[in-house]
Amino acid sequence: MRTKTLKKNKINVVTLGCSKNVYDSEVLMGQLKANGKDVAHEEEGNIVVINTCGFINNAKEESVNTILEYVKKKDEGDVDKVFVTGCLSERYKPDLIKEIPNVDEYFGTTELPGLLKALGADYKHELIGERLTTTPKNYAYLKIAEGCDRPCSFCAIPIMRGKHRSTPIEEIVIEAEKLAANGVKELILIAQDLTYYGLDLYKKRNLAELLEALVKVEGVEWIRLHYAFPTGFPLDVLDVMKREAKVCNYLDIPLQHISDDILKSMRRGTTKEKTTKLISQFREAVPEMTIRTTLIVGYPGETEAHFQELKQWVKDMRFERLGCFTYSHEENTHAYNLEDDVPQDVKIDRANQIMEIQSQISWELNQQKIGQEFKVVIDRKEGNYFVGRTEFDSPDVDNEVLIDATKTYLKTGEYTTVKIIEAEDFDLYAEVVTA
Repeated sequence: MRTKTLKKNKINVVTLGCSKNVYDSEVLMGQLKANGKDVAHEEEGNIVVINTCGFINNAKEESVNTILEYVKKKDEGDVDKVFVTGCLSERYKPDLIKEIPNVDEYFGTTELPGLLKALGADYKHELIGERLTTTPKNYAYLKIAEGCDRPCSFCAIPIMRGKHRSTPIEEIVIEAEKLAANGVKELILIAQDLTYYGLDLYKKRNLAELLEALVKVEGVEWIRLHYAFPTGFPLDVLDVMKREAKVCNYLDIPLQHISDDILKSMRRGTTKEKTTKLISQFREAVPEMTIRTTLIVGYPGETEAHFQELKQWVKDMRFERLGCFTYSHEENTHAYNLEDDVPQDVKIDRANQIMEIQSQISWELNQQKIGQEFKVVIDRKEGNYFVGRTEFDSPDVDNEVLIDATKTYLKTGEYTTVKIIEAEDFDLYAEVVTA
């Protein structure tokens, strides 16, 4: 059947899942462009590449539904070819081939050269840092490592992404320089585990040295740290954060739980005492630091007492940013051998309780910001507001600063100083401070 698409041989890359997948899609698109291919991100195209997520049940469902949606378009003649790559494909390729055979080809997370070949392109090794960014022009994700060596019982990432592999500092700096030359002012460093960075290449945890190299990149104003692991965190990073204005006073450090019983079963390699001490060290070294964490509720064996302990700890710690997920029982993980014994409605109720506590904490912390001045970057215009962020906020997950667009004109991607005039749970309202 002939396709109805007017634009022939345009490749549409569809990205699902986390920022690591966004980065991978951007690298794929950079390679395709260098091969002279017409490529776009989540637009129309007669050839579709779906970069899937396979982390937890909801993500897997979304990935499967997206594959089915494009296979249907293929059957109806709206697209010519459908290729699937990413974590779901890495983890479940044999099942997917059997269940959804009308996909042209499936590729895993390490099979970029093969995917390019299927798309009529060659993998170009010389393209260090060349990629087509899909984020707003002012920020970009910068992946500094791939894979993970941690043994966490609930996590399937090592199955899908393999062992930890750090990217050499000089390659990351080249990539950062190219991003800055294209107008990127904020680098969001991502990895499955930032804490482990450098151990494989340099025989030591080398995140601080990487930051020292990145702050020298001209044009970069903010460098943000995402996804650090608590065990073995290199405390010299705090010295760099304190000393270098470009390194945001911000750290995303998923802690998952606090009960010693649950942490042990999760194989996190830490305790409540050690975790609480680490957070105290962060706040002592960099008092203005914003800490973002994520928690899991409903893990196998989590009793009401364990949950109450977690709740109280969240109240006591007063994290500036916090997200909470319900446990997902994943095949081939260590925890899959345990009974998934917390009912789904109890998991959801527990997550809601944690987020209610956090909402109140966030509201109280935001009230303290009223009357204060902050440097913000403008990400976009939405309705009658310019929407920006402070250095304490990451895109898509954290607080936003709203500035009345009927009173002030601002440019997307520019930095400006504002004064907070009103605050809600997760939104701050501000006016521009004029010189």
